[in-house]
Amino acid sequence: MGTQLIERGMRIGECGMRWNAERPDVVKEVHQAYRNAGCRLITTNSFGGSRSMLERHGLGDKVADWNRRAAEVAAEVAGADGWVIGDVGPFGDFLEPLGDTTVAEVEAIFREQISALVAGGADAILVETMSDPGELCAGVRAARAVTDLPVIATYAFQKCAGDYRTLMGTKVAEAIAAAYAAGAAIAGANCGTDLSLADYVELATEICAAAAGRPTIMQPNAGAPHPMGDEVRYDATPEEMAQLARTLRALGISIVGGCCGTTPAHLAAMATA
Repeated sequence: MGTQLIERGMRIGECGMRWNAERPDVVKEVHQAYRNAGCRLITTNSFGGSRSMLERHGLGDKVADWNRRAAEVAAEVAGADGWVIGDVGPFGDFLEPLGDTTVAEVEAIFREQISALVAGGADAILVETMSDPGELCAGVRAARAVTDLPVIATYAFQKCAGDYRTLMGTKVAEAIAAAYAAGAAIAGANCGTDLSLADYVELATEICAAAAGRPTIMQPNAGAPHPMGDEVRYDATPEEMAQLARTLRALGISIVGGCCGTTPAHLAAMATA
């Protein structure tokens, strides 16, 4: 969503949530492009929609309105046979003891955002791109406290000395187990620091082993990012992502999608595959 809105004129660093209210036609256009590509799960434009993130732009009073609108805009596109996935990203700081925010405080932050997404028509909640299992579990618990909708939970992993870990150093098995224990219906990974397509295959193998038959999700980037001046480009072609999608399904991943750099063309190839 972020890279697609930037291509349509959003400035880097601008509050993307603002577009739900002021440019809903453009957000809807992005959703429609992915729906046309064959995507059945449409993720709301609300990654930075928590109060703690919106307050960085002086917009903390917009949490309820803009998150509800994010879900409404996605619902207009998803249709009767699609699903609106209410997107919840990191709250933007560290939990105690590394930071000053308590678990209770971050759960309250997430409950506020998730309640608005549910009010707008979300069919499930996605707590994503998490580096700290403590924060991810707080997000899952917050969702479970305000809705009976399914909760999807995903981490961003990186490769460290041959192991896949979160930024906080948590290995895959421990991280995935924590997500299910907190109440996630589906767990897995999205994004990944400098991971290759082969890395995502290895990561998916570990996730499926940790899930032990429970539903899983993988949303890889379109390969590793490469800075090109003021832009960041991803090197995986639609054909390569299509092959990756087939491999992920064969490994047992339940839901396949895409994160950074995956355009409608990538997702169309993956959906067909």
